[in-house]
Amino acid sequence: MLFDTAKISVDIVENDCLIRKNISVSVLRLDKIHPVASGNKLFKLHYFLQDALASSQQGLVTFGGAYSNHLLATAFACTAAGLKSIGLVRGEKPDKLSPTLQACIQYGMKLHFLSRAEYSNRQADNSMNQFQEEWKNFTLVPEGGYHAKGAAGAALITQLIEEDTTHICTALGTATTLAGLMKGAKKKQQIVGVPVLKGMTDIDKRIAYLTGTPNTATLLNDYHFGGYAKKTPALLHFMNTFYEENNIPTDFVYTAKMMFAVLDSVEKNVFPEGSKIVCLHTGGLQGNSSLRAGTLIF
Repeated sequence: MLFDTAKISVDIVENDCLIRKNISVSVLRLDKIHPVASGNKLFKLHYFLQDALASSQQGLVTFGGAYSNHLLATAFACTAAGLKSIGLVRGEKPDKLSPTLQACIQYGMKLHFLSRAEYSNRQADNSMNQFQEEWKNFTLVPEGGYHAKGAAGAALITQLIEEDTTHICTALGTATTLAGLMKGAKKKQQIVGVPVLKGMTDIDKRIAYLTGTPNTATLLNDYHFGGYAKKTPALLHFMNTFYEENNIPTDFVYTAKMMFAVLDSVEKNVFPEGSKIVCLHTGGLQGNSSLRAGTLIF
């Protein structure tokens, strides 16, 4: 790997329900790779970085919103690899940059702001002509690493998971990590995805694009809490309680929703007795900085 994974731990989740149902739940702490830029995003970038270095490219250019974990991970990873980075940001430049974008700049990323119309049409022919000369020696990374290379990088995560694990659970946005887990999992391991966007109806199509195979993952729908980056008092309460009981911080965009879904599904007997479940902590804790001070206890 092009970044240090030695700090990753596997933390055990404990509660009375798990003991009663004889189910083991643990959290693969990918958030520990780095205090700001961490998680599955770095794995999804692995082969893009490797190819850029092998072909003597200057760096990576990619896309994201003002609170994009993917942009921040790209900025950090490129700096660590000795590469440059360019981020094309959705929306006009605000008077005050988000903490995430400020961190991107600190890691050397050059930001360009696109109107929402330009951003929506970014894949259309000739839509990015103004940047073509600047991109000439850069590797293009789709938003969220949504590409077969991104899925191949995410598949490396399964090397950190014990063979007797029965279920591997992840939050999903672009479905790239879900696809990677499907590629890398052992034959008897079931992959479980928790969509964090409302009304995701194209997951099968996404998996087919990323892997060339049908979607075999189990989906725990209806845990999006209103949609992408949306939150409710119930979710925030869960985050604080989960931290109090397990000393594991979560973010409200991805990991908190996934953990809520998994533990709620255990209570509803979705997982059979004796299951050994590993949940991916996909990082992104810096996103909590957008919450009002004092909302979280960590």
